[in-house]
Amino acid sequence: MAPKSDSVEGIVLNFVNEQNRPLNSQNVADSLQKFNLKKSSVQKALDALADSGRISSKEYGKQKIYLARQDQFDIPNSEELSRMKEENAKLQQQLEEQKRAISEVEGEIKTLQSNLTLEQIRAKEAKLKMEVEEMEDKLNNLRGGVTLVKFEDRKVVEEMYSDRINQWRRRKRIFKDLWDAITENLPKDLKEFKEELAVEYDEDVGVSFQSLCDLMQHRKKRARCQ
Repeated sequence: MAPKSDSVEGIVLNFVNEQNRPLNSQNVADSLQKFNLKKSSVQKALDALADSGRISSKEYGKQKIYLARQDQFDIPNSEELSRMKEENAKLQQQLEEQKRAISEVEGEIKTLQSNLTLEQIRAKEAKLKMEVEEMEDKLNNLRGGVTLVKFEDRKVVEEMYSDRINQWRRRKRIFKDLWDAITENLPKDLKEFKEELAVEYDEDVGVSFQSLCDLMQHRKKRARCQ
């Protein structure tokens, strides 16, 4: 008998099926906090669902990964995938055309709105004068050797930044180990599998982890030279 949708097992089962990607108990517990579910309850539900065959599970050392059963989903064949890709390409093109049209309209609106009244011009002038005075005060402080940021505050920020970088590096390594273990004997194309699971690497979203690490190293070199 299928678990009730409002039971712990029902909530967990619905979440695993909706995500349709490899998950561990911590992933599920974190995502279901809005239901006030304890991690122990989530773990128990995952194990019960796996034992009953409603979801799949596999152990990798001390880590246990759970995944929705793939036989419940309609998997398109190669022809359907090709057709879907073509339709997606057409939709993307239409989307870009709509974006360009919207951008042109917004540009025209901004042009029309850029004509300021005399009162607005005077208010803007007063604001700019105030900003210039504030910038000149900061510049004079810098020329006089005044430290605008305390050493203690800067150290706290640098330590926090370093900690976040280390956590990022550690999680990248954990993901790589899990991904390698999951895809080691996978028969399908890894790129397509990655797209199916909506997995994105840093470079996929325009983020360079190395450049952020270099920024921290650059800051340390500057500190040694001062």
